[in-house]
Amino acid sequence: QVQLVESGGGSVQAGGSLKLSCAVSGYSGSGNCMGWLRQAPGKEREGVAAISGGGTTYYSDSVKGRFTISQDNSKNTMYLQMDSLKPEDTAMYYCAADVVYAGVRNCEKVFENKAFNAWGQGTQVTVSS
Repeated sequence: QVQLVESGGGSVQAGGSLKLSCAVSGYSGSGNCMGWLRQAPGKEREGVAAISGGGTTYYSDSVKGRFTISQDNSKNTMYLQMDSLKPEDTAMYYCAADVVYAGVRNCEKVFENKAFNAWGQGTQVTVSS
C-alpha cells in the first residue's frame, strides 16, 4: 500500500523559509511524477510544483522563483524548499504521487490537471505578516 507522509510544516514570518519533506513507502516513486499541492481555507486545491521521473520541474506562477522542488530517489523522499514566504502561501500542503506500475504519464499534464492518484495527509504552513 502506497503511503505518503509529509513533514516540515510550521509557522514562519513573511520572508522566511521552510522545507517540506515527503517520505514515500510501499512504492518506488522514482520514474514517476510527484508533486506538491496546497489548499487554503475556502479555496480550491491548487498545484504548487511537480517533478517528473527524469527530474523536469514544473511550478505554478505564484511560487516560481521562490519554491524549489527536488527528490532523493535513494531515500524515496521528495522535498519542497520554500523561500521568501508570503502570507498568501498559508495553506495545508499535500504531497502527491502519480502511482503508475507500467509506463509513465506526462507529468506536466498530471500537474495541470491535479491528476495524482496518491495523497498524503497534509502539513500546515502558516505565514504571518
